Amino acid sequence: MHADGPVPPHEDSVVTRCAVRRRQLGLTREELAHRAGMSVAYLDRVETLSGDFDPAALMRLAAALEMPYDELARGPREAAPGRRKAGPHPMLAQLSEDECWRRLGTHGIGRIGLSATGSAPVVLPVNFLVDGRTIVYRTEADGAAAPAEGEQLAFETDRIDEQLSRGWSVLITGTAEHITDPGTVESLTTRPGAQPWAGGKRDLWVRIRPGEVTGRTIHTR
Repeated sequence: MHADGPVPPHEDSVVTRCAVRRRQLGLTREELAHRAGMSVAYLDRVETLSGDFDPAALMRLAAALEMPYDELARGPREAAPGRRKAGPHPMLAQLSEDECWRRLGTHGIGRIGLSATGSAPVVLPVNFLVDGRTIVYRTEADGAAAPAEGEQLAFETDRIDEQLSRGWSVLITGTAEHITDPGTVESLTTRPGAQPWAGGKRDLWVRIRPGEVTGRTIHTR
């Protein structure tokens, strides 16, 4: 049976968290109310009104929704960025290539996009270094983030300012090159940001030779 009704247009609250999670589970209001041991009328109130609700009822509802009580009542502790409203009069502008490299700085965390044979593309986070006008990162030789020599791939990183509702993103598409020169590997390994957050033995260094460098910024007037 399919879930019914649109997600209410409230800001992040018990209302939206309940309704969105119910739809993720594919439950109707009747099915969820039965699971939570409450009337459909009370569930309708939860999904259509914001305000204070009986903690015991919300606890039963959280269990029925298969989510922590705190997450239902107050939202995820480590939510994805971009939960604030858009700023007034937002403007989208292109960044020059020089500005893209300036925004990248010397190192950080970004994402690589790889084409997976016979399946959907894969996007994975990596610690990256800027080396000249190339991007380098290290990974496991047989891991998901290890492209073949000469493979086409994409790299993206961004910055979001939640308070001011603005940010930027840089996208680089290019060709993968395996770094095998011992001196280069040793030099890269000693640089700040070279130690992967994920830990582990990551002996393959990959250089992304850019084909195209583009970027965008969102700001308000």
